[in-house]
Amino acid sequence: MLALIRGAGDIATGIALRLFRAGIRVAMLEVAEPTTIRRTVAFSEAVRLGECEVEGVSARLASSVGEARGILDCGAIPVLVDPGASCSGELSPDVLVDAILAKRNLGTTLDMAPVVVGVGPGFTAGIDCHAVVETMRGHYLGRVHYEGSALPNTGVPGLIGGFAGERVMRAPADGVFEGCVEIGSTVAAGDVCGMVAGLPMCATIDGTVRGLLANGVHVSAGMKAGDVDPRCEPDYIRCASDKALAVGGGVLEAILALTDALVRHPPREHCLK
Repeated sequence: MLALIRGAGDIATGIALRLFRAGIRVAMLEVAEPTTIRRTVAFSEAVRLGECEVEGVSARLASSVGEARGILDCGAIPVLVDPGASCSGELSPDVLVDAILAKRNLGTTLDMAPVVVGVGPGFTAGIDCHAVVETMRGHYLGRVHYEGSALPNTGVPGLIGGFAGERVMRAPADGVFEGCVEIGSTVAAGDVCGMVAGLPMCATIDGTVRGLLANGVHVSAGMKAGDVDPRCEPDYIRCASDKALAVGGGVLEAILALTDALVRHPPREHCLK
């Protein structure tokens, strides 16, 4: 079975890890300039570095579908720069997962694969996908909706270590981001962690830098550019988050449930809608 995941950020990577470890082959699609914050746990880094590893699983940048197939045969995860998912027809995935987390649908449709799963707000099961997985932290995180949609985006980051919006660092202006610290650095409130157009981006709480944009990424004022973790646990920097793995578990459940339904009721007899 081949699962094609749109997006390769930290949540998409948690999904990829769950599927890969369950024996499903995984390929991922990204933009040419990823805006991932938690880069140490994101396969999107393969776009920038050529290859990367998260929790012992390797991903490599592929320049073509043929190269992607070769990477799959080597037991790794190919990452293609293809934000429009134009390669999906040639790859013919059994499953397509939209984990872009854009809070809206950027072009995923029911006919892109036998099983299509939307992650987070912006999708409606039965309309543009077969199932939707909840991404909101709390009681429903990771739950699969086979009808309807995920909870709407609140714009407020989830609570971690007693802090929510305070832990997020945002670009102070339009321009090109340049980091002043590294992911894993210990910072205090007020420390300068990055610069944009000559203006500082400062930490607002004490903690460990859990995520930071790569140098040279183009940003707009107010865009999320960093994340400080008040728990100060170094191991968390290299591990997929509880949220990413919970969402990944929901995606795995949806794939197994919908694939079983397809086996019992082939498309000519029953349409998954």
